Amino acid sequence: MAGSRPRVLIVIGTRPEGIKLAPVIAALEARRGEVETRTALTGQHTHLMDQVLQVFRLDPGWDLGIMREGQDLYDVTHACLDGLRRVCGEWRPDAIIVEGDTASVFLGSLVGFYERVRLVGHVEAGLRSHDKWQPYPEEVFRRLTGVIADVHFAPTPGARDNLLREGVPEERIHLTGNTVVDALATAADAGHAVANAQLRAALSRDRRTILMTSHRREAFGEPMRRAFLAIRELVDTFPDTVLVYPVHPNPNVRAAVQDTLAGHERILLTEPFGYLDLVAALKHASLVITDSGGIQEEAPTFRCRVMVLREVTERPEAVTAGFARLVGTDPAAILAHGRAALGGAAETEWPVGRGNPYGDGRAGERIADLLVHRLTGAARRTTDWEPA
Repeated sequence: MAGSRPRVLIVIGTRPEGIKLAPVIAALEARRGEVETRTALTGQHTHLMDQVLQVFRLDPGWDLGIMREGQDLYDVTHACLDGLRRVCGEWRPDAIIVEGDTASVFLGSLVGFYERVRLVGHVEAGLRSHDKWQPYPEEVFRRLTGVIADVHFAPTPGARDNLLREGVPEERIHLTGNTVVDALATAADAGHAVANAQLRAALSRDRRTILMTSHRREAFGEPMRRAFLAIRELVDTFPDTVLVYPVHPNPNVRAAVQDTLAGHERILLTEPFGYLDLVAALKHASLVITDSGGIQEEAPTFRCRVMVLREVTERPEAVTAGFARLVGTDPAAILAHGRAALGGAAETEWPVGRGNPYGDGRAGERIADLLVHRLTGAARRTTDWEPA
C-alpha cells in the first residue's frame, strides 16, 4: 500500500531470545513513525517467557504455543514452519528479525526465504564453535541462518571476522555489540525483590554463592554425571560456600542431578529462575559454573569468574578477557579451576578483566537504526560499535 510503513516481524522462540531482542523492539518502537513492528512468539519456552514479557513490556502479536510434551526437533521444525507461515500470510512483513541459534531462529529465517521477505536480519550473527556437534544443534542452526540472512548484526569483532572468512560481503555486516548488555542495564534498574525462596535464603546467608546452570544435550549421560560429582566435591572443599542450581526441566538433566547432587545440605536445587532472579544471582555470585552461552556474556558485567562446562565456546571473548575458563566435563579441570576461583589467592591465580567485552549498552539502538535505514532509506543516526 502506497505510503504505508515497512513492517518488521520479530520472531522469539526462547527466553534468551526475548531478553536479547527486547532492546531492539524498544528501539524500533521509538521509531514507530517510520516502521511498524510486531512480535511472534513461537512458544519454545512458555512460563519462562512470562517475566521477560513483563519486565520488558513486550506485547506479542502472535503466540504460536508450539511446545508439546515429548516432542523432538522434527516436531519443533514442523510446528514453527507451519505457524510462522500463517503469520507471514496474515501480516506480510517486509523484514523478519531473528536472534541467536535456536530452532526458531533458523526456521524464522527459512520462512523469510520461502516467503521472499525483503530483508532477513540476524541479531548475534557470526558466533562459531567450528564444531557442528558442539553445541548441538545450535552451531548448525546459526550457520544455516547466516546463509539466509541479508544483514548480519555481529556482536563482537571476532563474530564479524568469522562472517568475513565465510565470504559474507562486508557491507552486509555491522558490528553492534551484544544486546544482552543493554538488557542487563534495564534489569538492574528494575528494583526487584528476589522471588525464589531458596535463592533468597542463600543470598541472606553468610556464605559465598556459587551459581550453576547446565542443560546441553552433548553432555547428557555419563559426562554430565561425572562433572556433577566433581562439582559436589568442590562444594565439600569450601564449607563457606552454597551452590544454587536452578535445574533445567529436561528429564536427562534431572536424572543426573538426582543421582549426583541431591541430598547435600549446601547444594540448593530449585526450579528455573525468573530472569530478574537470575540477574540477582549473578550479581552475588563468587563463581558461576555453566554451559549457557548467554550467561558467559552476562557474567562479565558483574566481574564473575565462569567455569564453562563445554569443550569449545563460540563466545571466546570472555575467555580472552579472563572471565571464563573452559573445563568441559573433566573432573580434574573442574576441581583445579574451581579451587583457583574460590581459594584465597583468586586475584592472582585467576585474574579477570574490567568491563564487559560484549558491548556498550547501545546495541539495540544501532540495530533498529540500521533496519530503519535499510527499509526506508532514512539517514543513519548511529555508527557501528568501536570496542575500546
